[in-house]
Amino acid sequence: MKILMFYSPSFWFRTFEKVLDNVADQEADKTEVNAIVIFYHIEAEDVERKSKILTKFIKNIKWIAGKFKTSRLVLHSFNHLSTSKAPPDFSAALMSEARERLVRSGFEITETPFGYLNEWKMHVAGDSLAKVFKDL
Repeated sequence: MKILMFYSPSFWFRTFEKVLDNVADQEADKTEVNAIVIFYHIEAEDVERKSKILTKFIKNIKWIAGKFKTSRLVLHSFNHLSTSKAPPDFSAALMSEARERLVRSGFEITETPFGYLNEWKMHVAGDSLAKVFKDL
């Protein structure tokens, strides 16, 4: 799993185009403020490392959210961080479990629609830790 995490004083997204036939039809247009925006890419090899990946993913999010004293998160599937891709069903299930754990930890979560291309605008803070890449 690869993740790009940004501290964003302002993040806006809108659904653009559905790219997976088996996901529900939906339209979204939303703005979040003072959030950690996480672009994630789940790789094929993560299927065999699910528990380890999930734990690392959550620890990294809690760490950066703590640095910026925010409980707001935006999760965005971004399948451009690797050529290796996990099956969509596995990715959706993994992120569902991650969301449940994060909500139980007190996080407010917005998720861009899975299986859609989205357009977005993001203001990223200038701090060094406002932009973090992790290869889990």
